[in-house]
Amino acid sequence: MVLAEITGLFLAWLARLITGAQGHWKGCPPTSEQRIYFANHQSHFDWVLIWASLPGELRSRTRPIAARDYWTSSKLKTWLTSAVFNAVYVSRTRATPDEDPLEPLVDTLQGGDSLVIFPEGTRSNKGAPQAFKAGLYHLSEQFPDVQLIPTWIDNVQRVMPKGEVVPVPILCTVTFGAPIRIEPGEDKRAFLERARAAVMALRPGGWKA
Repeated sequence: MVLAEITGLFLAWLARLITGAQGHWKGCPPTSEQRIYFANHQSHFDWVLIWASLPGELRSRTRPIAARDYWTSSKLKTWLTSAVFNAVYVSRTRATPDEDPLEPLVDTLQGGDSLVIFPEGTRSNKGAPQAFKAGLYHLSEQFPDVQLIPTWIDNVQRVMPKGEVVPVPILCTVTFGAPIRIEPGEDKRAFLERARAAVMALRPGGWKA
């Protein structure tokens, strides 16, 4: 436990050293309220950067999702994601037709923790995020009192591009926007388009107060 805590502090310091990143809280303050931070996804480094940008007191209650097949493929990856980051493992393919891929996320939210998720479902090298998948919508329906915080990670694809394993020092930013909620009667497509637009509005030069 002590080793995991020390490793977590070191990795947060290292992430800030490599990227110079700090959290920019444009639309909400960093509070202990239960939240789902949903962000664009460009690199395996994304959730490390978000985690490092949170105040220390929020990290222990904010859990990133991690693809089970990738992040449990070695003992080191498994230890980092489970012991240090307390990640929630998700499967990218269903083992059975009846398997609910959201079940680990639902269990986490029912336990009172916050989540970091990437609604695109996969990484993209494009500037704009891909269309959001339905998971964010279903979670917002089941947990209407949990704040949904749009988050924009800028420049991280240059720190650890897809296919690379060694980070490159590049200045990055993590911007947290104003909370959104599902509107009464709002359908899935409209909500997901609005959530994606809220993330894109946080791009440098794209923020609207």
